[in-house]
Amino acid sequence: MNRLNGTLPNTFSKNNLENLNLNDNRLEGPLPESLSNCMQLGLLNLANNQLEDTFPHWLPTLPYLKVLVLRANKLHGPIGIFKTEHGFPSLNIFDISSNNFSGPIPEDYIQSFESMKNIVQDEVVGNPQEYMLWPSIIAVDYSPTTVTTKGTSVPFRKIPTNFVSIDLSGNKFEGEIPNVIGELQALIGLNLSHNRLSGPIPQSMGNLIILESLDLSSNMLTGRIPTELVNMKFLEVLNLSYNNLVGEIPQGKQFGSFLNDSYEGNLGLCGVSLSVKCGEEHDQHFLWREDKFGFGWKAVAIGYGCGMVFGVVMGSFVFLIGKPEFLVRMFGG
Repeated sequence: MNRLNGTLPNTFSKNNLENLNLNDNRLEGPLPESLSNCMQLGLLNLANNQLEDTFPHWLPTLPYLKVLVLRANKLHGPIGIFKTEHGFPSLNIFDISSNNFSGPIPEDYIQSFESMKNIVQDEVVGNPQEYMLWPSIIAVDYSPTTVTTKGTSVPFRKIPTNFVSIDLSGNKFEGEIPNVIGELQALIGLNLSHNRLSGPIPQSMGNLIILESLDLSSNMLTGRIPTELVNMKFLEVLNLSYNNLVGEIPQGKQFGSFLNDSYEGNLGLCGVSLSVKCGEEHDQHFLWREDKFGFGWKAVAIGYGCGMVFGVVMGSFVFLIGKPEFLVRMFGG
């Protein structure tokens, strides 16, 4: 949180560096690959700079990396496949939001988040003293690391061991949400909003039973909201707005507490939580839109094209034979 500028030096050698916070500066250029020499690195926070690079393929080689925050830079391009056999086995916080990453959400990365698959239970429920411990030390007290959760930016000085979060929002990811996302049962927060994701919400998300915050807003998701999401009994924040979801909103447990703003911008949704109630009138409206016409935009385009060709041919024929005379006089001058 200074005014440091220029590029990061590519001169990191093998050492015991465990935490590196360079967030909120004016750093630019690529991420130095020599950081891969810092095998004890547990936290890397480079958020809110002007770094410009593709996703660093060497990051998964850091075996103890638990917190990775690259939010709000100029990182771009698709996230390629692993170049190592195992990657990110210890990662608990993965925040690459507000960049220009594109392509599909990398399924092999999601599957490699082994630490996110195991729910951590404190010996004493709600014990505030349980924190992430880095290698060879008892505790860590580093400069506050800001993490966005439940729609709010929260600065952590110590991060609880059970805080597990993924934030891919504000990028250009496209394609479907991978089904393997349901394997990350330790997730507390998941934000995939403001991308170009399409297809249905995976039913496997119902396995994220301790999830507290889910934001899938401002995408192009289709289909119904899976009833399996009702299993998220700790869900406090839900945002599915501005997609193309249809059908009745699931009821039960936490879903009864979410209001209109969780679903706005989905004209096909109905339910108790909305001003649009499900019933014969709603069903007929969307059946009329989807079934009565029985075709989509491709058929419409074909129809217009055929109609234009037919019109041009008939118009030429009318002028050729000179009849009917009133049309020839009206359009022929």
